[in-house]
Amino acid sequence: MLRRAQQPGRWIPAVVGAALVVFMAVLPLLNLSLPGILPTPTYMPGTLALLSLCMVFAALALSYNLLLGSGGMLSFGHALYFGAGAYGLGIALEHFGVPLWPGVFIALVGGMVIALATGAVSMRVSGIPFAMVTLAFAQAGSVLVRRNSQITGGEEGLSLNTEQVPDFLIGVINTRNLYWFTLAVLVVVYLVTLWVDTSRLGHLARATRENEQRVRVLGLSPYRVKLIVFVIAAGLASLAGVAYMLLQSGTVPRSVSADLTITVLVMVVLGGVGFRWGAIVGGVLYTLLDQRLTVLAGSDAIAGLPDWLRVPLSEPLFLLGVLFIVVVMFLPGGIAGTIDSAVRRARGEKTRGALRQLDDADDAGETPVTGAAASERVRA
Repeated sequence: MLRRAQQPGRWIPAVVGAALVVFMAVLPLLNLSLPGILPTPTYMPGTLALLSLCMVFAALALSYNLLLGSGGMLSFGHALYFGAGAYGLGIALEHFGVPLWPGVFIALVGGMVIALATGAVSMRVSGIPFAMVTLAFAQAGSVLVRRNSQITGGEEGLSLNTEQVPDFLIGVINTRNLYWFTLAVLVVVYLVTLWVDTSRLGHLARATRENEQRVRVLGLSPYRVKLIVFVIAAGLASLAGVAYMLLQSGTVPRSVSADLTITVLVMVVLGGVGFRWGAIVGGVLYTLLDQRLTVLAGSDAIAGLPDWLRVPLSEPLFLLGVLFIVVVMFLPGGIAGTIDSAVRRARGEKTRGALRQLDDADDAGETPVTGAAASERVRA
C-alpha cells in the first residue's frame, strides 16, 4: 500500500519537465516581455537567439555534470569535445562537401573517437593529475586549431558553409527553427544523462566515485566504467558543439580552450553539482548574466559612477566572479543543492511532527495506531 501511495508522486518531476518543454516549445509563438532580462519580446529573433545560446550551454553543462557529478571526474579539457563537434561539423561541410546530417554524424563520431583516445590516456591517473592531463589535451587541441588556418580558419575561426545546410536553418528569419533545434538538442542531452544516471552504468559510476577500491574488489572494472561515462559525456558535448556551430554560423578557437571548460565548471557549481536540473539552471543563468551584464557594463548608469566603482562594474567577469564567490560561500550546494536540502529538512520536520503526535497519543492512553493507518498518519 505504501508503494502504491508513493507511486503518483514519482511522476511529478516528469510531468513538470514535460510541461516546461511544451512551454519552451510554444514560447516563440508568444508575445512575452521580461525587461532587464530579455532584450526583446519572446517572438523576436534577438531574444530567440539568446535563449538558444542559453540552451546550448545548458546542454554543455549537463554533459559536464555527468562527468563531474556522476563520475566524480574533474576535467579541465571538456571544451575540447565541444569544439570537436563545432569544428567537426564545419570541416565536414567545408572540406568534405557532405550534407548537414551526415556532417553532424561525422562530428559526433569524431568527438567520441577523440574522447576515447584522450580518455584512455587520462584515466591512467586520477584526481588532480587527471585534471592536469585533460588540461594538456585541451591546450594541445587549441594549438592545433590556431596553427592549422587552412583547415580550421586559425585565429579568425571557421565559418559555416551554408551551401550544405537546409534553408530552414539559415538566416535571421529562421531563428525560430534554430531555437527549436537547440531545444531538441537540450532534451536529447537531458534524456541521455537521465538514462545513464538511472542505469547500471550510472550506479557503477557513482560507486566508483565514492570508493574505487571497493568496486575493484568486487571484480568490476572502474577504468572501463569511467571511460564509458567519459566518452558519453564527450559525445553529448560534441552534440552541443554542433548546435553552437549552426546557431552562431561559425566557431572560434575559444570553443576548444580550457577557459570555456572553467566557465562550464562555474555553471555546474552555480546550479549544483550532481543535479541535472541544477546544471540547466546554472547554464541558463550564467549565459543570461554574461550577456546582460555586458550590456549593463556599457550603460550610461555605470559610466556616470566614480572611477573606483565604474572600473570594476564595467567588467562583466568581475561581477560574475563576485556572484560565484557569494554562491560558494552562502550556497555551497549551489542553487539546486540548497533547494534540495531545504525540501529534505521540511520533509524531515513533517515526519518528526507526525511521530511526536503518535507518541503523545500513546502517552495519553489512546488506542495505538498500527499498520497502514500508522503509515498513513506518518505520511500526512
